Amino acid sequence: MTTNTLQKTGFQHVGSFLRPAELKQARENFKTGQITTDELSATEDAAITDLVRKQVAAGINVVTDGEFRRSYWHLDNFWGFGGVERFNYGEGYVFAHEETRDDSARLSGKLSFNAETHPFIQHFKYLKAVAEAAGVSAKITIPAPSQLYAELVRGNNAEKIAKFYDTDEALYADIKRVYHEEIIALYEAGARTIQLDDCTWGMLVDPNFWETMAGAGFNVNDLKKVYLDLNNGAIENSPIDLIINTHVCRGNYHSDWAATGGYDAVADELFGQENVANYFLEYDSERAGGFEPLAKVSGDKRVVLGLITTKTGELEDKQVIIGRIHEAEQYLPLSRLWLSTQCGFASTEEGNVLTEQQQWAKLKLVKEILDEVWA
Repeated sequence: MTTNTLQKTGFQHVGSFLRPAELKQARENFKTGQITTDELSATEDAAITDLVRKQVAAGINVVTDGEFRRSYWHLDNFWGFGGVERFNYGEGYVFAHEETRDDSARLSGKLSFNAETHPFIQHFKYLKAVAEAAGVSAKITIPAPSQLYAELVRGNNAEKIAKFYDTDEALYADIKRVYHEEIIALYEAGARTIQLDDCTWGMLVDPNFWETMAGAGFNVNDLKKVYLDLNNGAIENSPIDLIINTHVCRGNYHSDWAATGGYDAVADELFGQENVANYFLEYDSERAGGFEPLAKVSGDKRVVLGLITTKTGELEDKQVIIGRIHEAEQYLPLSRLWLSTQCGFASTEEGNVLTEQQQWAKLKLVKEILDEVWA
């Protein structure tokens, strides 16, 4: 038996799960004023408790809350910081085949963090209690610091920055500070696995994306340095027993995608220099390129191959997936590889276009392959 961190930790899903119908209805009822905050929370609690039970039954022993309390995988976290306001941008993110809702986040003051008011701290405490009762561990997913920066400089959002920060460096310092404070607050709440979900690297590999997202004038090489500094700065001096993972994606909205391109263009910085323990990497389509960049994963860091797609319900061929794992083994030894889905099943509350039955069949396949390949 190999003994890397993930294999000792066990089977874990990237993060989000399809919202059950009763939860979707409760959120809609809350928006229209038909139920109270407490009633919505009670429905969320029940759905999360049931989700943990289902994850345990599927063999998952590092569970998430499915992001059931969020509308978006990233924006809900940003809105929890002081100095950030929620507003309607006027257009959504432009994916390959459709446009998302138009919520966004921009500065309304200097950035701050308060563990008493940021909702993710209490959210995690509830998950941890449920997980402990079920005899498993809990992890929380949060968007990477670089993802907050990307939102703040998105199009017209950037105009707000100069009102509160005289220099870029001052903004960078505050992003790193509030994220580090959040990480420490989560640790004090009992988190020992925190995952930084990060589309920024996945977007940089597409030469056309940033012009669509933020307009012309961004230098890709400069952005790589900024992203690396923000992410590493936020996790610097974290507790030694805290595992920091990252998940890199090219967009996951209603089964659609936003960017295309292999990891080659960002491998030196992302794989060679980002100070995380494990990379959960999208590898479910040709858009992700080949495995060659994995040779640049430095030190003893490990890679979770996202070979099982969450974008469709069609089940992959087990032997094809096993064959691809062995292809990746040409660049990293099997002891530094692991398997998961390429992303969550519902990065936003809309969810991807598949059924809950298909969702669990995907995870059953992942478990079967883990047991066969790493037995």
